[in-house]
Amino acid sequence: MATSIAAPVKTVTSVEWSVLALLVVSVCINYIDRGILSVTGVALSKELNLEPHQLGFLLGAFFWTYASFQIVAGWLIDRYNVIVVFAAGFLIWSSATALIGLSVGFLSLFLLRLVLGVGESVAYPSYSKIIAANFSERQRGLANGLIDVGCKLGPAAGMIVGGLILYRYGWRAVFLSIGLASLLWVIPWFMVAPKIRTVSSMRARYDGPSLADILRKRDAWGTLIGLFGANYAWYFMLTWLPQYLLMERHYSTRSMALTGWLPFCATAAGAAFGGWLSDQFIRSGASPTLVRKGFAVTGLSGCAVLLMPAAIVTDQVIAMSLLIVAAFIYGLYSSNLWAITQTLAGVVAAGKWTGIQNCAGNIAGIAAPIVTGYIVHITGKFYLAFLWVCVNLVLSALSYLLIVQKIEPVVWNKEP
Repeated sequence: MATSIAAPVKTVTSVEWSVLALLVVSVCINYIDRGILSVTGVALSKELNLEPHQLGFLLGAFFWTYASFQIVAGWLIDRYNVIVVFAAGFLIWSSATALIGLSVGFLSLFLLRLVLGVGESVAYPSYSKIIAANFSERQRGLANGLIDVGCKLGPAAGMIVGGLILYRYGWRAVFLSIGLASLLWVIPWFMVAPKIRTVSSMRARYDGPSLADILRKRDAWGTLIGLFGANYAWYFMLTWLPQYLLMERHYSTRSMALTGWLPFCATAAGAAFGGWLSDQFIRSGASPTLVRKGFAVTGLSGCAVLLMPAAIVTDQVIAMSLLIVAAFIYGLYSSNLWAITQTLAGVVAAGKWTGIQNCAGNIAGIAAPIVTGYIVHITGKFYLAFLWVCVNLVLSALSYLLIVQKIEPVVWNKEP
């Protein structure tokens, strides 16, 4: 079976680096927009008289449409121009963020969170399509690591900027200012992105696999299950970490804004380091299977080992330190997860496979906020919520270890 591993490493052009930089900025904005509700949740709930379980539904509402539209987004991206599809989604989600600042109650908030999910559903299938088309196997760890840096810095930036705007001007100003400022990103995107290589819709239509073809693959199920467990942990942190610091660790709003971003920065650092180091190992001749799976399993299991002590210790400094180290180790996984998918799927299937995988993974985004909300509502504590996060991390690690097989391109059509 021929694979791209043996092919010479292509040189990444300045245009491709520029597009990657814009993608990193976009994913940062993506995660600011989806996560800023967790920063404003306490103030918003007080003004609109929302109960904790209602806040849980609002935090989870985004994922209902985000998860369900992943398959549609993957199909659109493999069939049509990924540059245009991604820009359209970006405009939708930034506009929805701004409009949340005008909401008057639970229903309007809920509906706009659903619209936000529709817009953001195009993001990761687009990232996979563009990276698979423009970066080789030996370059994808760093490319995906940098995307993950943006992913993790988004919540950190949202916590700092959103927290300070909240402190001075209130929760409505947070959504309006962030949503409107985000729209400026579209200008450089249309100036640079049309110059990169994309796969034509005709080739994707006739050579690419169907959704059923992908779901027949054992490796696909390994990545689906693996992302669900890993995302449960990530979305628990994204949606409930600010509330955890405020409610259980008794941080002030200002302290939460100034220190709660550190675990997200640690994950970003782990992602950049893990992406760079994994590529170095592969360039030196190591097996992509050993490297990519090794980083995934180590990152997931290592994070689980450290999260429980972080939830148990009473000292605030020790607890935050353990959270930071656990988040750094998680980054070793998150920088490699999409590199695994992109290699397995190949260019013609990267959009659809990523869409299916992200659909499964983001069902965890629906579950984690609601389950956590009910656990906190019933017990008044976060201990059991942390325990369930660790169980999901271990199951995810086992999925990558035991279900996913070799990290090499799947042959979709039989050779003549």
